Amino acid sequence: MNEKILTDTVARLVTPPKGILAIDEGTKTCAGRFEKLGVPNTEEKRREYRELLITAPGIEQFISGYILFDETIRQKAKNGVTFTSILQSKGIEIGIKVDAGPLDFTDHPGEKVTSGLEGLSERLKEYKKLGATFAKWRAVYTIGEAVPTAACMKKNAEIFVKYVELCQEEGIVPIVEPEILMDGDHSLEKCYEVTSVNLQVVFDALKAAKVFLPGLILKTNMILPGKDSKVAVFNREIAQSTVRCLKEKVPAEIGGIVFLSGGQKDEDAVINLDLMHQSLIGPLPWPLSFSYSRAIQNPVLRTWGQNPGQVTRAQMLLVAAARNCSLASVGKYQHEDFKKLSRHPQ
Repeated sequence: MNEKILTDTVARLVTPPKGILAIDEGTKTCAGRFEKLGVPNTEEKRREYRELLITAPGIEQFISGYILFDETIRQKAKNGVTFTSILQSKGIEIGIKVDAGPLDFTDHPGEKVTSGLEGLSERLKEYKKLGATFAKWRAVYTIGEAVPTAACMKKNAEIFVKYVELCQEEGIVPIVEPEILMDGDHSLEKCYEVTSVNLQVVFDALKAAKVFLPGLILKTNMILPGKDSKVAVFNREIAQSTVRCLKEKVPAEIGGIVFLSGGQKDEDAVINLDLMHQSLIGPLPWPLSFSYSRAIQNPVLRTWGQNPGQVTRAQMLLVAAARNCSLASVGKYQHEDFKKLSRHPQ
């Protein structure tokens, strides 16, 4: 393991004011989003949409890395240039989703563990040859009656350890993504409790395995009430709760933290990140930025889906959304009504 390669890659990914754009949606996810817009879910249409995202002029001012899907890392633009070459020419790091998705956790109804460790070492070697410098592995946890259990948290933490070890052996920065889902009617306080316990379990396992903490990035949910919650929660409460939880549970020596947008309204994801930086009491021990998918892509996909010929317009929306996230990552996002905004029940 070359620690300098890992820390150099981490620095390029999380140095302010940039963040990561996740375009690692699998075929099934694309199908759901495309069908709503009447777009055929073909490989060519997926390639066409991804080319729009990857070739957007000026996106490199705000985005440090793209997380790709297996299909995407192998695709080319219409002119025959590989997507990876285009990203490299912009100075953008190439990431790759390497987990194979969640499977039912045996004897634990309603709980999931993430699959994909089998053959991962070989896949990482191949992705590295294709240009990947970082990877992502996601585990999901639902808040409900008696879940998530300690057993589920422990099992996913053990899997995270193996994934991190394999990535770091190849000089690939691992992003660890333990996501507490917004599904349900739980309170902000319950999300705080579950996230806090789970982060403790994950980092206890990583520390016990003696992985190189400065050479990894945490991708996490914000502290949010469930989407079916009936209680309005102000953005500032979300921001303060999230920072407090992370400062309590995440080791100071990790490379950085990025957020997923996780089903929030697009602007809430931006405002909450902005407020985390505006309301800080004392410095943070790690960079705190974004790794959004829908919060950046939503207006782009709608515009392109309604009129695939409006590539320039869609790319302008992409860059504008990325710029807003970039500003939020340093506490400089401005909104005329943002002090009045709160996250109300859906």
